[in-house]
Amino acid sequence: MRPTTVVFDIGNVLIEWQPERYYDRTIGADRRRAMFAALDLHGMNDRVDRGENFTEVVTTFAGENPDWRDEIMAWHDNWIELAAPAIDHSVRLLRALRRSGVPVYALSNFGIETFAIGRENYPFLEEFDRPYISGHMGVIKPDPEIFRMVEEDSGTPPEQLLFTDDRADNIAAAAARGWQTHLFEGPEGFAARLVAEGLLEEGDAR
Repeated sequence: MRPTTVVFDIGNVLIEWQPERYYDRTIGADRRRAMFAALDLHGMNDRVDRGENFTEVVTTFAGENPDWRDEIMAWHDNWIELAAPAIDHSVRLLRALRRSGVPVYALSNFGIETFAIGRENYPFLEEFDRPYISGHMGVIKPDPEIFRMVEEDSGTPPEQLLFTDDRADNIAAAAARGWQTHLFEGPEGFAARLVAEGLLEEGDAR
């Protein structure tokens, strides 16, 4: 069945999300490796993505780990530098789909406050027909519940949804619910998939 609706993850699909790269640049690779080995920073971020307050979570975590306090607070104070740059070809695909009349949703693990920061800096985050943001939903991918919630809220049958995400576990969870899926490994591959599905003309997918 040809999909009717495209669902984008955001991190590493529309915006690069590489906190390690930020810390390599600011504190050096050796200290960054030591910090990530000592601290579950991605677990901290998962709490934000589930809907806990961004400032409270990071500030508390920094207070619990005083040896790394400044580095942890940089996750908060310089967050937009961790979430950069935009992946321009992917943004062009999003906009081309909308020009072609294809409904475009977001489904992303993102905090309430961090998504607000993202929208201030990346205007295309305002352009989804339906944004499904985990912080507002209280559940994160790959929990099957988040996919069910999208189906229920949008009224779109799962087999009509084409979902792209850079994480194989999220792709597997969507596929298990009957969604059509594309593991994102770069915008060129996804552009080719959209053309193959008849959702974009080749000239519009560049």
